[in-house]
Amino acid sequence: MSSRLIEIFDDQKLVNRIKTRLPYLFHLAELESSRAGKIGMEVGSLRERIIVALLIYKFGAANVETEIPIISPEIDVRLFNEPVSIKTITGKRFSGVKLIWTVDAQKSREFRETYSPHCDILLIQICWGGTGGFYYIPWEIQHEVYNRMGRDRYIRLPKPGTNPRGVEISQEALSRLIKDKTSKIIEIRWQKKELDYNPYKRWIDYWEED
Repeated sequence: MSSRLIEIFDDQKLVNRIKTRLPYLFHLAELESSRAGKIGMEVGSLRERIIVALLIYKFGAANVETEIPIISPEIDVRLFNEPVSIKTITGKRFSGVKLIWTVDAQKSREFRETYSPHCDILLIQICWGGTGGFYYIPWEIQHEVYNRMGRDRYIRLPKPGTNPRGVEISQEALSRLIKDKTSKIIEIRWQKKELDYNPYKRWIDYWEED
């Protein structure tokens, strides 16, 4: 059965809104998670919330489950009870997309031996000053590419001796996934506009409330 996520890409009004609003909201997330010009790791959680909010906006809060148990590491949200993984990458290359975050080399190898695709992916490619995209990658094509390539080519483990931050989808696999005819894309021009942003203002406003 086709995922309801496809409706996002068929809604031209929403597509236009994503093209204009997503760069602004992701820029805001970067400002909110920055200190002394450095973007913190929490920006990933803020980006995820922005995309979840988009799903709620489109499909209604009753159809979007956000309280996902921690034992489901790849699932970020459920849409009409179907699992969805939200992933973001920055730059022109399709690399660095994490399947699981871990610093343990043994757990990484165990994950590779037991992993198989099990949910749809919404992938956002951020390319400031250039063109990126908002991608829908169905579970079915992930499973097909995974079986065709095999786990050793589909999954990229961190290099020994490095500080591993997680297990990734290989660049070759991700390139095949996004080019498949069943995947969908909204091209986005990533431009930053000057924002008058004060990270403390809303908290000050709360303190000032009677």
